[in-house]
Amino acid sequence: MAASFSLPRRLYLSLYNWTLLFGWCQVLYFVLKTLKESGHERVYNAAEKPFLLAQTAALLELLHGLVGLVRSPITSTLPQIGSRLYLTWGILWSFPESHVLVTSLLISWSITEIIRYSFFGFKEAFGFYPPWLLWLRYSSFIIFYPIGISSEVGLIYIALPFIKASERYCIRMPNKWNLSIDYFYGAIFAMAIYVPGSPHLYTYMLGQRKKALSKSKIE
Repeated sequence: MAASFSLPRRLYLSLYNWTLLFGWCQVLYFVLKTLKESGHERVYNAAEKPFLLAQTAALLELLHGLVGLVRSPITSTLPQIGSRLYLTWGILWSFPESHVLVTSLLISWSITEIIRYSFFGFKEAFGFYPPWLLWLRYSSFIIFYPIGISSEVGLIYIALPFIKASERYCIRMPNKWNLSIDYFYGAIFAMAIYVPGSPHLYTYMLGQRKKALSKSKIE
């Protein structure tokens, strides 16, 4: 039974990873092309469609963990995907920005995902991965994670005045639910989560790097 499930699983995960790899390559291409030709002010508009598709498709990774297609724990996958989707839809799509931090965010995310999906694409399709790709998978975050996190926090901060002025996604009383929600304070709370969350996740990834690279030397 396990063997009969293994082939469809590998075919599906191969297709998923190579498709997302193509999507993020598109994002990076549009970002770099637009940055060179028109400047950072037009980067988001140029890359928006493939970016929204590629990042939103990551929701499937939660399903993969839930049904046992992959061994990644939901407890570590959910916060990462949740924060990404919040930035994608709750900030960038809802309050479009032309700041240079959009460019640094998209470049750091794109390169990180291109490496990650390449790694898993090789692993699922061929049963192996090149040693240099393993090293990139567990080392590139040392540079790109701080860039990405700084860009995320910066973009939430920049969006705060627009969030407050527009009152988008706010629920004011009185209403039939007797409930009040202020998206502005929600965004501030999201920024506050980065304070304990970012160092914790960075430390976790350093531990994973040490474990993965040590294991590869033994093998």
